[in-house]
Amino acid sequence: MAETGSLIAGAVALQRFGLGPRPGQGDAMRREARDRLLAEVAAGGVAQPPGVPFPGVTEIGRALFAFEDQQKIEREAKQAAAQAAQGMQVASAAPINAPSMNAEQKATSPAEMAQPAKPPPSEPALPFRTYRDEAKARVDLALAAETGFGERLTMFWSNHFCIGATKSNIGRIMAGAYEREAIRPHVFGRFADMLIAAESHPAMLDFLDNRQSIGPNSPAGRRQGRGLNENLAREIMELHTLGVSGGYSQADVTNLARILTGWTMAGRDGRLGFPGSFIFNPGQHEPGATPLLGQAYGQPDLAQGVAALTDLAHHPSTANFIATKLARHFVADDPPAKLVALLATTFRQNGGDLSAVYRALIGSDEVWTAPATKVRSPQEFLLASYRATGLKPNFGQILGPLGVMGQSFWQPSGPNGYADTNVAWASAEGIKTRIDVAAGWGRQAANAVQDPRGLAEDILGPILSAETKQAVARAESRPQAIALLLMSPEFQRR
Repeated sequence: MAETGSLIAGAVALQRFGLGPRPGQGDAMRREARDRLLAEVAAGGVAQPPGVPFPGVTEIGRALFAFEDQQKIEREAKQAAAQAAQGMQVASAAPINAPSMNAEQKATSPAEMAQPAKPPPSEPALPFRTYRDEAKARVDLALAAETGFGERLTMFWSNHFCIGATKSNIGRIMAGAYEREAIRPHVFGRFADMLIAAESHPAMLDFLDNRQSIGPNSPAGRRQGRGLNENLAREIMELHTLGVSGGYSQADVTNLARILTGWTMAGRDGRLGFPGSFIFNPGQHEPGATPLLGQAYGQPDLAQGVAALTDLAHHPSTANFIATKLARHFVADDPPAKLVALLATTFRQNGGDLSAVYRALIGSDEVWTAPATKVRSPQEFLLASYRATGLKPNFGQILGPLGVMGQSFWQPSGPNGYADTNVAWASAEGIKTRIDVAAGWGRQAANAVQDPRGLAEDILGPILSAETKQAVARAESRPQAIALLLMSPEFQRR
């Protein structure tokens, strides 16, 4: 296999497939890069972030509804207090002819007396606090990973099946749990299983409004006069499976929406299931057989949607769409056609077994000979930088840089996720922002990194260019030397 045993190919591979080396991993890791990656695939699973605040959505649902109920009580109490204070103010108003008081004589008004004392600084509200802790646990896990291949795959699939944490309390508090429950267990499994897990998760059902989708002819639809919401069905076909050119019609979108009616989240009353968990509500489900892509689906209840999603997962257009996205993410914005065809064929022949697709990806000559043209995304840049410098960031040192660089965890601007091409991240403004961020990291790491020149040789190894080596050596200060390393073309590209 062309150059796979070379140190240069290994150095590129650790950045292309992983999150970059940590100090001390050196040439041994580069020499064994291919074997290490294949071993990670063979292990068949990715770790779960430790120390998260809630085990899963059932515990989250209970906590969230209790939080929202308490918020409602507090709002109503404040409104009642404000109304009472306003009534006292009107009742105690001075007569028209009463003498005025000077500043020393003025008493505190009833409205002012009713204002509560300013509370001391406290922890943020439960949804953001949970989001914060989930994001921090996710970063800690990525920093500790050996190669980071499993974490990169988790990031890829989490973005492919993205949700938006800023849409609602449900989205914010469940974002981390969604990735833990719907994505991580299936990263090295079958695509169909990940698809079903993602589309049935309460966070996805909330994000794409399937909780509002009701079969027009269902008992609830006839009683309430409500109908379909096609958001989830459309994004499943356009963004999650077939792709925009995958051969479906608007009628197929509408019919998939009918098939997925009843896929919802249990409410706070717990009548149909544990509050916050996924449930199938037969009272909202559109009855009867429904055609989709030329095939009729007449299975009862939940099984109808599972059958439709399973067939979409195995559709040839899905194989081509997923193969193209994987090759674009790991190799080049315009990936080699031969590589895409190999991955699509592997996907189809192995029934969507993702581990087989990854093995084909790692085994392809095109992957090992392709130049490093992809610019690391902001999340990849942050994780690679903290791995290289050995810094252990707090949440502010995660949220701040990702926010200014435009890729906060689980907060894409739309259901198509964050962009995966260089044009999105390598603009003049984007590079300027990275320079500012790298300068900040240089200052933070200055005490921990005593020898930036040695760090550059350790982290970049055989791909360290003479220009970068000279720039780091001639830097005016240790923080500047670290920043120049992090902004070097060899570090920025994979």
